[in-house]
Order: sequence, then structure tokens, then C-alpha cells
Amino acid sequence: MYDKQARHIIEALRSGIPSRAVGQYFSEARPRIMKEISGRLDLICEQGKSNGMVISGKYGEGKTHLLNTVFNLAQSNNMVVSYLSLGKETPMDKLYLVYQKAIRNTYLPKRRQPGFMQELGKISANSPVANEMLLYAAKQLETDKLYYLFRSYLNTEDSDEKFLLQADLEGDFVSNASLKKTYRRIFNQPVKFNINFTKTKYCQDYFAFMSHLFLQMGYHGWVLLVDETELMGRLGKKARQNAYRNMAHFLLPNDRMASVFSIFALSASYVEDVIEGKHEYENLAAVYPDDQEPAKTVLDLLTRAPQLLPLTKEEINGVLCKIQDFHGRAYGWTPGVSVESLLEATQSGGYLLRTKIRAAIEFLDQLYQYGKAGKTVINELGREVFTEDAPLLEELM
Repeated sequence: MYDKQARHIIEALRSGIPSRAVGQYFSEARPRIMKEISGRLDLICEQGKSNGMVISGKYGEGKTHLLNTVFNLAQSNNMVVSYLSLGKETPMDKLYLVYQKAIRNTYLPKRRQPGFMQELGKISANSPVANEMLLYAAKQLETDKLYYLFRSYLNTEDSDEKFLLQADLEGDFVSNASLKKTYRRIFNQPVKFNINFTKTKYCQDYFAFMSHLFLQMGYHGWVLLVDETELMGRLGKKARQNAYRNMAHFLLPNDRMASVFSIFALSASYVEDVIEGKHEYENLAAVYPDDQEPAKTVLDLLTRAPQLLPLTKEEINGVLCKIQDFHGRAYGWTPGVSVESLLEATQSGGYLLRTKIRAAIEFLDQLYQYGKAGKTVINELGREVFTEDAPLLEELM
């Protein structure tokens, strides 16, 4: 009889696809950086002041695994977690797309599936949580759109209206005109925006609103985990500079968002290939000659980001022992292999942690199936290439 959870762990490790379950069971490695992250999470919960950090590492050395470990740690601290990867559909220079992706990949503590609207639907119109959030939306944000929208959401009895307002909170923004019409229908009152909301300028209001909402709902904070940050290197010059300015909202301490901790995982080659190779400091001075902050500070943070070093021999031995244990439970057998033999079998897997793990599993697979194992060879993928996206036609006009 095999252990279903152990089988899931082995198959996830074999495929090389990061898994939160793997992060839960393989969390002892890299104790120094995990201690720092754990301390930061504790401060977020205690003091409520938002900040973030950048981690860097080579391809296959465990950046995504580390994020999954943080995912489990944050949820054990009763924190909401959003996990997303940057890319063509989620470029960091367009914050409204980042918000949309983050919200759709938001997990409440002890929930396997993303989503929190079912909890939001439990808030009644005159509850303390509703009153607190309406006061906050009316007085503390740059625009007051979310005041009118959230009040409408709480009070409408029309299912279609509620669906559209809920979609707005998830990043599918309704127009100002549509919101005015809805609000007038519900309350028989006109809407007078202090500033007309545009998603390209004021999307930060939504991040701030949600961070306060999660606290009011009883959670200890909000953790944003952003993977594949190096894909910013494929943006055009001006878009990259705007992306750095957007990152500042999450990396630098601020009072707008409440109890938010953000981690950006970055390829170690980004500094050489993009910041130095594409002369980012000079580009910043050219694009924003009179206002280089806070993008310059973000570039400094990216340049100085702590790098994940290769695991020590003791840490690798610990990982291999766990792999052997899970493999035995996954297939109902007792490997009985020494750590030294398993370590020797991984030497053909190259220097990457990911390929060493896959080599160890291949070695155990052969022992399980044939009673003996040959020399395992796992191919490694190449390093990242940062090619800028082709400019849009309107950018050339």
C-alpha cells in the first residue's frame, strides 16, 4: 500500500515543477535566510508596517521552492498569501495587471483553492467591518471610487450588479460611468468623485484597500510572493523603469498598505545581463532626469539582493534522506541505500539542485524496479536570455 501524499511529493520533485506540498516537507534547508524571513513576518504581524525583500539565485537552485516554503510559513501565521509569476500577461510596469493576477491567486489560511469572495460575501452592510472599510475608503485612499463601489456592493440586491462589483474588486474594473449609474439606482444619490479613477494611475488604492480588508477580516497580514521577476528584463527600456517604480510600492516601507510583506525572486544573472548589460542607471537618468527615486533605490536593492548559495553537503544529505524516505513510502518499499551511495548517484546530475534531486529519484526508481541502478544522466536547461519585447506600433509613432 503506497502513501498518496508521498507519491505526490516524489512526482512533483521528479517533474521539477515547484509544489507547495514540497515546500511544506522540505523546509529545513537555507536556515539563515528563512530565519530572516520568519523574523520579518513576525514584525509585520506585530507592527503592521509593510515592506519587502528581493532574493536571487541561479536557475534550478531553489528560488521557487523557497517561495513555497514561505507560503506555508505565512499561512501557519494566519496570513493571506498571493502567489504570482511575472511575464508577458503580468508585466510589472502595468500594476493593474499585477493586481488582477495577485487577487486571482490569493489563498486564505488553510484553504487549498484560491479565492476569498465567499468570505467577503458574509460582511453585512452595517457591520463594524463594513463601517471601518467604508470610512477608510472615503478618507485614506487617493481616490474615493472604492467607497462608492464597496458601499454599492454591500447594499445591492441585484445579482448581476453584485457580480460586476465583485469582478471589479478582483481586477476587472468597471467604468466610472457604470459605477455612478449603479450607485444612483441603489441610493438615489449622485456620485461626486474627488478624483476620477483610472487603473493606470490609481491601482495602488486597490492594494491598500485589500490589505486593510484582510486585517479587518481577522487575518494577521498579507504576503505577496512574486516569482520570475527577471522577466522584467524582456520589457522595453521605459517599461523597465516604470516597473522599478512600481516595485517600490512593495519593497520600500510604507504606511499605505497595512501588514503586507512582499518577496520578489530574481535570477542571479539579472544584474550582469540587465542592470549592467543594459545600463539601467544611465537609462533611469535619461527617462526620469528630475525624479529618479524611488526607482534608483529599487535598482540598488536588486543589485544587492542576497543570493541563494548552493546547499552545503550536510543540507544536501538531509534532502536526500528525505527523498529516500518519501520514495519508500510512495511505492511501499524499503530502499536501504546509504546516503553516500545516493550522493554519488547525484554527481551525474550537474551542479543544479533541481537536477541533483531528479538524479536521486531516477537512481531510486531503478533500484525499485530492477534491483540495481546504472549511471543516471539528467540534462540541464540553459540560462535565461533577456531579449526585449518588440516595441508596439504606437510606441514608434
